[in-house]
Amino acid sequence: MVNNQISSIRKYRKKWQEKVVTWFNQPARKQRRRAARADKAARVAPRPVAGLLRPIVAGMTVKYNSKKRAGRGFTFEELKEAGIPIKLAPTIGIAVDHRRHNHSLESLQENATRLKAYKANLAVFPRRAGKPKAGDASAEQLQTAQQLKGKLLPGSKAAAAVEKVAVTADMKKESAYGVLRLERMNARMQGTRDKRAKEAEAAAKDA
Repeated sequence: MVNNQISSIRKYRKKWQEKVVTWFNQPARKQRRRAARADKAARVAPRPVAGLLRPIVAGMTVKYNSKKRAGRGFTFEELKEAGIPIKLAPTIGIAVDHRRHNHSLESLQENATRLKAYKANLAVFPRRAGKPKAGDASAEQLQTAQQLKGKLLPGSKAAAAVEKVAVTADMKKESAYGVLRLERMNARMQGTRDKRAKEAEAAAKDA
């Protein structure tokens, strides 16, 4: 099949059993993936199944910079803004990227708020049972703590506000096609008009 071309049925008439591909193992694979997820959840418990907390970053290039995605790790500036030591962050499930830098105040504040929300809902289990240290969760928090099996603080995209405008009689009279053609012509003739203006100015000076 080339360029989404529908293959001819004639080639399936002879020895079609050798040319047809089947996936009868789909139900078994579904069960295997489900069992693997359950094993991973039990292995990493009580840590979140999703892994480390990742920042929200903008995609690269003009094509994707309007979309948000999960980044590699938080910057030092974001950790400092959230009040989390750099060496402590990896030990409590926060990814750190020393190569990334903040180029806008919006991303810095967004990820700092993300870190603060994670820190507020964080329950640190003590390394030794019955011997908690400073910053560890209390016994009551440990009893009520549950493992998070979904996405870890998924990013939400704010819906753009739609502004409604009443259509007036002047709007109906105006031709959008004519306006576009006029602006296109003005853009095309801009260089010629500038050249003519310079020539006219030079001729006026010579005269």
